[in-house]
Amino acid sequence: MEEKVTKRVIGLMSGTSCDSIDAGLCEVNPDMSVKLIHGINYSYPEHIRAKLFSAFRGEISIKELCQLNFAVGKCFADAARILIEEFGKPDLISSHGQTVYHYPYDEKLDNISLKSTLQIGESSVIAKETGCTVISNFRENDIASGGQGAPLVCFADEKWFKNSLVQNIGGISNVTVVSDECETFGFDTGCGNLMIDYCVQKFFSKKYDHGGEIAASGNICESWLDCLLQDEYYFIEPPKTTGREYFSNKYTENILKTAPSDPADIIATLTALTAKTIAQAYERFVYPNVHADTVIIGGGGAYNKTMMKFLKSYLPKRLELKTHEDYGISNNFKEVMAFALLGYCTFYGIPNNVPSCTGANKRTILGKITY
Repeated sequence: MEEKVTKRVIGLMSGTSCDSIDAGLCEVNPDMSVKLIHGINYSYPEHIRAKLFSAFRGEISIKELCQLNFAVGKCFADAARILIEEFGKPDLISSHGQTVYHYPYDEKLDNISLKSTLQIGESSVIAKETGCTVISNFRENDIASGGQGAPLVCFADEKWFKNSLVQNIGGISNVTVVSDECETFGFDTGCGNLMIDYCVQKFFSKKYDHGGEIAASGNICESWLDCLLQDEYYFIEPPKTTGREYFSNKYTENILKTAPSDPADIIATLTALTAKTIAQAYERFVYPNVHADTVIIGGGGAYNKTMMKFLKSYLPKRLELKTHEDYGISNNFKEVMAFALLGYCTFYGIPNNVPSCTGANKRTILGKITY
C-alpha cells in the first residue's frame, strides 16, 4: 500500500436542507486528523435550487433529473473553484453530492432488493471543470454491502472523539455513540431542521429560524408535541436512517392539520420535537448500553439557541452539553471535514464505513474515483 502523506482535500457537501453547497479546503493527515483551512457556503442559483425541490417532491421528469445531475455538478465545481482561485489546486476533491432520494428499505421486486440511494452532482463535470481528481458516491457501496448507506459521518466521529454522544442537527438529526464500553454505533434520531425550515418559510417567508428567535417567541403546545412523538420511526431499533422522503412536505402538511393556530407556537413545538426526539432516542437506545457524560452538538441546530435550551432541559442534568467548536471543529463545516477524510481514505484504499452504524455486513471502501 502507498505510504500515506498529508493531503489537501476540498470537501463538498449539500445536505437535506439544501440551503447551500458547503465547501471546505482541508488538510487531512495520516493519523486521520483534519484541519479546516477555509470554508465557504456557496448558494445554489435560484432556479437550480427550485428545480432540486421539485426533484425532492418527485415532480420532475427523467430528462430533467438527467440535466440536473450535470447542472448540480457544475455548481459543485463552481464552489470548489472559489477555493482553488484563492488557495491553489488541492490534491483531491471529495464530494458528497446532493441526495435527491434515499430508500434504505428491504423492499423487493422479482426477489431483487430495491434498497437504494441517489446523489447527483456529476463527478466528471467537477473533475473536468477543476482539473482535480474527484472522489464521490460514498453511500452506494455501503448499501451494496447490506447497509443503509447512512450515517457515514460516524467514521470521522470515531477518529476525532472519545466517550461522547456526537449529535448532528442538520435537516435530519443523527447521533454517533463513541465509547470505550462498546463498538461505535450511530443512527438517525429523527427530523432535525427540515420541518422547522418548511414552516418558517410557509408562515414567516424566511429560510430558517435564525438563532431560534421565532421559536423563542412562541409556546410549546404539549398536546400536539405528544401526538407528534408517537410517530413509529422514533420507536424503531437502530441501525436506522431517515430523510426527506419520510419527513416530507406532505408529512409536514399532514401534521399541520392538528397544529396550534399561532405560527410561532408551531415553530416552538417543532423545535421542541427535534430536541425531545433526541433525548428520547438516548433513553431508548443509548443509556441502556452505554454510560455517557458529554453530548457534542454540531450542524445548524448548534446555532439555534432555543433548540439548545430545549435540549438542555430534556437531557439528564449529568450530561454536559458542548458544541464541535469546543473541540476546534467547525459546527458549520464538520460534515465537509468528515467527507474530506472519507475521500482521503478512499484514495488510499482504507475501509471507511462503520457497519455498526449503517448495518453493513462488513467494513468496505466507499466512494468512486473520477480522474
